[in-house]
Amino acid sequence: MLVDLLKKTGAIKFGDFMLSSGKKSNIYIDIKIACTSPEVLKTISEEIVRKIDEINNSESNFDKIACVELGGVPLAVSLSLFTGKPYVIFRKAKKDYGVKGDLIGDIGDGERIVVVEDVTTTGSSALSVVERVEKYGGEVFALITIVDRGEGAKEVFSKRDITFIPLLTKNELLEGDV
Repeated sequence: MLVDLLKKTGAIKFGDFMLSSGKKSNIYIDIKIACTSPEVLKTISEEIVRKIDEINNSESNFDKIACVELGGVPLAVSLSLFTGKPYVIFRKAKKDYGVKGDLIGDIGDGERIVVVEDVTTTGSSALSVVERVEKYGGEVFALITIVDRGEGAKEVFSKRDITFIPLLTKNELLEGDV
């Protein structure tokens, strides 16, 4: 179902792309465009809640949701509405104006955090969120990505003993079997 919805929204693009990881790819997975569809966003949130329930038997085993701008924001907002849990947003870069922070929201000591990410490749972007959650005193309970490209992210989080949950892999998305 999710595969069909992502394909319907044009989330899979073919060409020559530079990924945020610095790697080149002939496939771009654009979850941001897919999340402009309420149906897709609802389906993604339902799947995330189901995955959290599978590993905990209760979605109440975490306190907050965290993401990095821009791709994670609609995911965090939607998941917050589904679970009633607050969310925080990390900026890619610290602001030099206003409150000058890299965090929108707050994380208390010992709070258990679910990190959401749109697409993971090497895991570097999601790892920056994990490290910042820990810097603010939180504990990352799980990292959930909509699509894992299968290029190292799983191993990065396994080494840190963080539960890594992709809703789909790049291969599943391309094969359309999920």
